[in-house]
Amino acid sequence: MTLPLAAAVARLQVALDERRSTGPSTVDKPAVVGLGAADVTGDPDPVRRTANVHLTGGAVFVGPWGDGPGACGHCFGVRWQRLRGRTERDALETGDGPTAVGDWPDLPGYVVDAVWAVFRAAPPSSGSFLDPHSRALRRVTAVDLASLRSRTVPVLREPLCPSCSTAGEPAPWEGLASRPTPAPGRYRLHGVHDYRLPVGALVNPVSGVIGAGALMNPAVPTTAPVTGGVFVRGYAGLLDVAWSGHANSYADSLRLAYLEGLERYAGTHHRRAGRPLVAAYADVADRALDPTACGVYPDATYDADPLVDRFDPDRPIPWARGHRVRTGEPVLVPRRLCFYSTGAPGDNFVLGSSNGCATGGCLEEAVLYGLLELIERDAFLLAWYSRRELRRIDLDSCGSTAIRAMVDRSTLAGYDVRAFDNRTDLSVPVVTTLAVRHDGGPGLLAFAAGAHPDPERAVAAALSETLSYIPLKARTTRHRWHRLHAMADDYALVQTVHDHADLFGLPRMRGHAAEYLADRPLEAVADLYPARPPTRDLLHDLRAVLDELHGKGFDVVVVDQTTPEQLAMGLRTVCTIVPGLLPIDFGWLRQRALTMPRLLDRVGPDGPRPVPHPFP
Repeated sequence: MTLPLAAAVARLQVALDERRSTGPSTVDKPAVVGLGAADVTGDPDPVRRTANVHLTGGAVFVGPWGDGPGACGHCFGVRWQRLRGRTERDALETGDGPTAVGDWPDLPGYVVDAVWAVFRAAPPSSGSFLDPHSRALRRVTAVDLASLRSRTVPVLREPLCPSCSTAGEPAPWEGLASRPTPAPGRYRLHGVHDYRLPVGALVNPVSGVIGAGALMNPAVPTTAPVTGGVFVRGYAGLLDVAWSGHANSYADSLRLAYLEGLERYAGTHHRRAGRPLVAAYADVADRALDPTACGVYPDATYDADPLVDRFDPDRPIPWARGHRVRTGEPVLVPRRLCFYSTGAPGDNFVLGSSNGCATGGCLEEAVLYGLLELIERDAFLLAWYSRRELRRIDLDSCGSTAIRAMVDRSTLAGYDVRAFDNRTDLSVPVVTTLAVRHDGGPGLLAFAAGAHPDPERAVAAALSETLSYIPLKARTTRHRWHRLHAMADDYALVQTVHDHADLFGLPRMRGHAAEYLADRPLEAVADLYPARPPTRDLLHDLRAVLDELHGKGFDVVVVDQTTPEQLAMGLRTVCTIVPGLLPIDFGWLRQRALTMPRLLDRVGPDGPRPVPHPFP
């Protein structure tokens, strides 16, 4: 702890002890620690674990307080630190710590009086200001040192707390089970508003699990978008991990955003105590997934990209525990392929992503939606790189009024929306949508895709994604105009997820999407997709997808990413892996798909389309 903060902690401790000595004997003893002067995510600290007053340069935090087990003082410190800005976190976690300028923080008597008043009052008589699922949680009250404004927020226990973590590995694989759904044709056990989400603890600027806040943008005329994010430390430093919801109402978008944030939270890092197995593939090959089975980069990438190295079977790497769905047998999975922000020397043979990760109300639901995502991205890449001409869907043939409304809103926004049947050798409905600006100006093209057992829901999912991008497409293109033209001249400059989609905002990229823009007959949804009798069991729907994948010779591996917090909310999160399907990558020089037999066996003598994919 830097000296000024350490001195302030000592002063505050003495001042609070003095006030306690003249007050009621029933008040707990204050235990003050500092926050923001040293990294608190490392070693156990019994003093910090039992602390109930936390002093920073700008605020004093009282708590955690409340009845029953829950977050300890160290849990709070870890969650608070994760919400700091990039500069502050880097100083705490990778540097020598921040440097104090002057004697800070100042603690005049009236500030100490305010802190003592809060300390004496905790816990307050009512938590009615919180959402129902946050009221039972322990809470922390923040007192701003400049304004004395106070704010109370709930705080969840931190599963990786250095001082109190007891969360071990997930429960053993229990296999797949029958999961009756509420009604025929329903593919979720619960609606988005039915989960026990402690919203107040998930998103708040003091100790939010997935971020400091959520942004609603009422200026977007096509959907009701909600976005948020948080910095997550990964293989390349602090990564900005975003989450969002793009439904047709802000209430639905907000819940979807929270659920996606929880999915990202589970997938970026293994959120349970204990160290991973570290071993060379050569030593565990009899019980492990081959790290190269999901594709590798071209040789030129490994020669030039400092973030990646060729896979070496004799070099130890961290492994996670997964299961083969067909047999239920355990299998070791390279941690890089399922916890995509983690990094360790030697396991940077690919840069992972959330592809194939999904959250649901049960294991079967999460696995189903994870596989649908893998199939969607595989189909999109196959069509793009092989230059396939896809059959065009007549959107007027859809019975959903929501689809019709989305098409109308895209027209009002200045775009014509097209939808295509993007199935490949799998029968799962996959739909690609393309929004084309009417006047041909900047922000010209916006692609998206969706997959679902119900073809109209696949259409709706793809349209919802498309409509979330087009309102800002022209502005983004103009803002990045010179950079995007440089990318169009040299695809090696296409390096991020945003670059891929933004590149096709340039009118000059129109020619590279000729197969999607050509005139062709419109076909009704009912003619393209044979009717399937609706079921009332998720297991039946999942088995249909699994049987088809297994029948094509694909293996299906599942890694349970569920965090302890999610279990309490009635959620399960998994990473699904199907070696051989084309994985989505971002960065033109990091395209595993271009080296994989599944694509190369389907292209003509000219090879794959030599243009970055436009997947957003």
